[in-house]
This record gives sequence, structure tokens and C-alpha cells, in this order.
Amino acid sequence: MTRIGGTWENWARTARMRPVRVERPRTPEGVHRAVRAAVTHGLPVKAVGAGHSFSGIAVAPGVLLELDDLQGLVSADTATGRVTLLAGTRLHRVPALLAPYGLAMQNLGDIDRQSISGAISTGTHGTGAGFGGLATQVTGITMITADGEFLRIDEHQNAELLPAAALGLGALGIIVEVTLQCVPAFVLQAVDEPAPLEDVLVTLADRVAASDHFEFYWFPHTEVALTKRQTRLPESTRREPLPLLGRWVDETLLANGVYRAVCAAGRVVPAITPPFSRIAVKLTGDRRYTDLSHRVLTQSRTVRFREMEYALPAENVVPAFREVQALIAARGWRVEFPIEVRFAAEDDRWLSTAYGRASGYIAVHRYWRANPTAYFEAVERIMLEHGGRPHWGKMHTLGAAQLRTRYPRFDDFTALRDRLDPERRFTNRHLDRVLGE
Repeated sequence: MTRIGGTWENWARTARMRPVRVERPRTPEGVHRAVRAAVTHGLPVKAVGAGHSFSGIAVAPGVLLELDDLQGLVSADTATGRVTLLAGTRLHRVPALLAPYGLAMQNLGDIDRQSISGAISTGTHGTGAGFGGLATQVTGITMITADGEFLRIDEHQNAELLPAAALGLGALGIIVEVTLQCVPAFVLQAVDEPAPLEDVLVTLADRVAASDHFEFYWFPHTEVALTKRQTRLPESTRREPLPLLGRWVDETLLANGVYRAVCAAGRVVPAITPPFSRIAVKLTGDRRYTDLSHRVLTQSRTVRFREMEYALPAENVVPAFREVQALIAARGWRVEFPIEVRFAAEDDRWLSTAYGRASGYIAVHRYWRANPTAYFEAVERIMLEHGGRPHWGKMHTLGAAQLRTRYPRFDDFTALRDRLDPERRFTNRHLDRVLGE
């Protein structure tokens, strides 16, 4: 389906544009035709999944390919655990697609609204010092290149390209299929509990090492960390999910409904933010349950926000966090969203924020109607001083010259981009900034 004009904007309302035309292909062959047509007419072309990136990475000034209809399971091999999905498949649909085969994704981020191709291309990650980001689960990709041809990348064909293409920022081609290495389905035993922030910071390395998955949230203006730790168990383990009513109260009524109202009110009367934060850490974040992995790792977030996240060498997380803590106090900012701290194993994906180093992540957020500029830029300076690399799908101010010094394989990636897309059919203003023109 093709339509002319119209306005597209991302979920966070940080990027907005009017493409020349919009294509909505239903098959890889439909994507192939759309790319060829765009190239013939000299138009740049970009694909978009759920639009959940906070940056302008998916903005399409020429032809916008909406992949909403390019969803579903292509194949699954229970013997190897290899599963191939169409590129537009939303992460929240994947568990049901894998269930008949007794498989699950090895790890997930805390939001599952993204498409699989968008998630891997922007470096989406979860938490757990023994697990890499979603791109590390990729064993194969099929994409349409700038010359309008199908390119298969896996261990049998063009294997040397996989570390670049699995996390390619949409700069190398349009992905139509993704092959993942899945694992046998499993459950997670989850413990969410508050703890004194200072104790968590002092013992952080031990806490991370002691759990399969560990993270914590800190509401500014409080002295409490809301910790989350999870242990992986076989699928046969008896499940004890959260009661439906209790889950609705925690995740719908309090975490989304009441919280949305308080964020809006805090824009008018900032003084209400600190006392609400102190109440929030008393009412939430204290529960134990056991459930299927995707029901524990992901959560519903309907309050719109803006986000910046930086990956640091794991050993730099605590000193960087303390500086952010001191910054907020010194500036007297009333910050309504918590700071989130997570962890990931080092990996070999060229543009991964965890390339070559065990990493910790510090993410800061603001309500979408609040101006995040001063807060984000001040936090960004701290992150850069501690060896930070910005999440590709979130807000940051860095350009190619700065990013080149932070990614050992940056020049290798841009050289591959020159080879696969010499005329920049897949670029936009954001990619010109972060990769160079």
C-alpha cells in the first residue's frame, strides 16, 4: 500500500516529519520493490517499526517504509533453537510465536513494544551481567541493500558482516528477516524490594554478581533504591504469578494512572514532586513472584517520557551515579522520573554500547512535557567523563568525531557503510550527525 504525504512522529514526540510518500509492504518482496522504486526516483528510504526510539534515527525524509504488516514467524528449528522472524514483528508478539516450540528469547529489555529489527538496530538491551543486548542473539539477517538486492548474512554467507549488520542503525540496508538464537523456555523467580540507597551502592558489584538479572531504580529526593533481582529456573518450575488485582493496582493504577497525574501536576507545582517520590517508594517495589520470563522482564509503561541512557565500564557506574546524585541536589532540580541502573555482558557487535567491555547503564528520564535539556546535558557531561557511550535509540548530543573515539570499530563500520550504501540511500539528518556525511 502506498500513500502520499501525511505526518509521522515517534512515540516520545521528539521526532516528526512529512515523508514524500509512505509504503506499507507486507512481504520481503514488497520491501524489495519499494527500495528499488525509491532508488530509481533518487529518494532516500528508511524503515520504521514501532517508532519507540527517542532519537531521530528512524526519520524518513523521502520514502518511509512502515513495517507494521511485515510481522510473523518465518521458521523455527527446535533442534538448534534458531528462529527466523519477519523484521516488523513486535517483541510483545514473540513469546506467543515461540511457545509452541518451547523456546524463548534469552533476554529482553523492559519495554516490548518495539519491532525486532528496530530493537536490534538501536542496541536495545535488558539487564544481567551474563547477558548481552538483543543484537547478540542475532545469528542471521536478510536485508535489501542500496543496489536493490537481497543480502543474506549468517555463519554460512557473508559471516564477517554479522558483527556490523546485527546492530547497524538502519544505515546499511533495510532488514526484512532476523534469525535469533533462542533458548528453552524458562521462568524467572523475581524479588522486588526497597533497600537503602547507600547500601545498594556500596554492595552493587556483589548484588550484580549474585543474580542472573539485577537492576535498581532511584527516585531523586529519596534515600531508597527500588531493587529488582531475578533468578532463571526451568519452565517446569511451579509458577506463582502476581495476583491480577495486585498487579493492576501496582502497574496500571499507581505506576501509570496516578503517576501520570502527578507528573502533569508537577509541571505546574514542582514542589509536589519530592513528597510524591517519597510516597512512591513506600507504596511500590516490594513483591515476590515467579512467572514466565517475558512476563517478568517486561512491563507496561504508558506515561510518555523522554530518555537519555549511557553505557559505562561497569566499574564506573557507582562514581558516575554519585555525581548525578550530587548534581541534582546542587541544582535543586525537581526530577519526577527515577534513574534506572542496569548491566550487560561485553560483546563483539561493532557499534554495541557494550563492545569489548562489561557495562553498566545509567538512564535518566523526564516527563514528555518537561524540557529535559539542562538536566540531560549536565548528566551527559558526567557520563562522558566516565567513559560513557550513548544508547543509539535515545537522546544525546554527540556527533561522529566524538563517537569515533568511543567505538574501536567505528571506522570499520563506516567503511562498510561506504561499501554497501555509497550514495547514502538509507541516511537521514540524524545518521549524518552520528556517522558522518
